[in-house]
Amino acid sequence: MTHTVKLEMAAASDVGLIRTHNEDSIAFSAEVSPGCGFAILADGMGGYNAGEVASAMATSIVRDALQHHLQPLRSAQSAPAPIPMPVRHLWLSEAIEAANAAILQAALKEPQYRGMGTTIVVALLRGDLLTLAHVGDSRGYRYRGGRLEQLTRDHSLLQQQIDAGLITPESAPFYHHKNIITRAVGVDHLVQSELHDIPIEPGDIYVLCSDGLSDMLTAAQIGTVLMGCAGGADLDDACKTLIDEANAHGGHDNISVILIKILA
Repeated sequence: MTHTVKLEMAAASDVGLIRTHNEDSIAFSAEVSPGCGFAILADGMGGYNAGEVASAMATSIVRDALQHHLQPLRSAQSAPAPIPMPVRHLWLSEAIEAANAAILQAALKEPQYRGMGTTIVVALLRGDLLTLAHVGDSRGYRYRGGRLEQLTRDHSLLQQQIDAGLITPESAPFYHHKNIITRAVGVDHLVQSELHDIPIEPGDIYVLCSDGLSDMLTAAQIGTVLMGCAGGADLDDACKTLIDEANAHGGHDNISVILIKILA
């Protein structure tokens, strides 16, 4: 049986203390159809402000695709029909592939956009299941029962080195090439999204963030902020606190975060 869930979402983005412009982009909807919502976060890359073009294109295209699929599901039913996992995966994969093709095409037409691309992480919630899709090193986390768990696995050179046993997780923050990613949207004709399905529970808090947050704060530091949300603190305030904390620890990159709380 699929249940109708109540969602609360909040988001914030900040340029940080070093960069001159913000190449992150975010979009979300907590109630695009009953008991259903989505959130999208992209972290752009490329010179001449092209990174912000790529990330804005990605969030816009994926948002429009999900709205197109979800709007027909609007219903007065208290228990909406589930979306089968293969369908969820198809929607998310096709939306990211469409963004990939559009970014590549724009880079071919405009010389100043050549080399642009973006990471992306997308959360789709319907009933009692959350599906995550990601490309690159923008992350998804879950806070449950006082514990923060990383749900995504970075597509990065650093992660490959950790997986191969060449670097320990403890030494990862000091790795010189930790921001080299191995997958991105808009840099090749083929893009491979990684997808995960996560059963949700009341009280869960899900976090989507760019590496401007995860590079500056440890999981324990992020979890400390979310502890207040679990106790009823405002999600908007928590987003602001996370950004303030990332800036207090250096603010080396743009910082973006989306929080999703499962109310009931």
